[in-house]
Amino acid sequence: MNKPAVSISLSSYGADLVRQRGQGSFIEVLAAAGASHIEWREELLTCEDPAQLAAAAEKQGLQSVYSSPMELWLAGQSKPNAQLSSALQRAQAFGAKWLKVSLGYFTDNSDLQNLARLLNESPVQLLVENDQTLHGGRIEPFQRFFAAVEQYSLPIKMTFDIGNWQWQDQSAASAARLLGRHVGYVHCKAVIRRTDGKLVAMPPATADVQAWEHLLRHMAQGVMRAAEYPLQGDDLVQVTCEHVATLAHLGQAQLESAHV
Repeated sequence: MNKPAVSISLSSYGADLVRQRGQGSFIEVLAAAGASHIEWREELLTCEDPAQLAAAAEKQGLQSVYSSPMELWLAGQSKPNAQLSSALQRAQAFGAKWLKVSLGYFTDNSDLQNLARLLNESPVQLLVENDQTLHGGRIEPFQRFFAAVEQYSLPIKMTFDIGNWQWQDQSAASAARLLGRHVGYVHCKAVIRRTDGKLVAMPPATADVQAWEHLLRHMAQGVMRAAEYPLQGDDLVQVTCEHVATLAHLGQAQLESAHV
């Protein structure tokens, strides 16, 4: 039975440590821990060389996802973000097959034909994520966006961030039911509310993993999934290995029962 693709978002190791060590220093950690993909984080880059990171990741058998904090649609503009073309080029330079961005301000006036032309010029596939904002973190704009994506037959999938829905009091279960067929990448993270009222990402408890199982039933079998929550400890390989195993097992019980 094929093991699902498991990615690690490098932000999981903490912004300070990642900037201090450089993103390339985590390649061997992920490979040793059994991850299949590495998610480069644009906002945590310092002086890394894209070609060197791409070659090092490939040597270790890791495929790459490139995460940019840019929004696909800016407020008041019908054309896609002018930064998209350069973001696709950066993703390609990092050896990434996927570029992850946020949805931004999608409206009925958004120019999908212009977006199609940009994507046709790049081998990189676009992944559009629900973020924590009012305009880009709610279910309804994604329903409208992917209806338009289907209408224009665009090669775009969704990054479904399980935890981010909570920032806008949205139901992850409802989102999975309504958007699951569009998902190509799942960001896994548990979320708690601190005593000061702030929501923060956390590693999953057993109940979280069980809830994730139900969400993935609405998505393609073996959909690529990633850890995007704190991975901390004295032995990062061991910690990462444990979470890679947990994420790889998501959805497998359902598959096994189907083969009985």
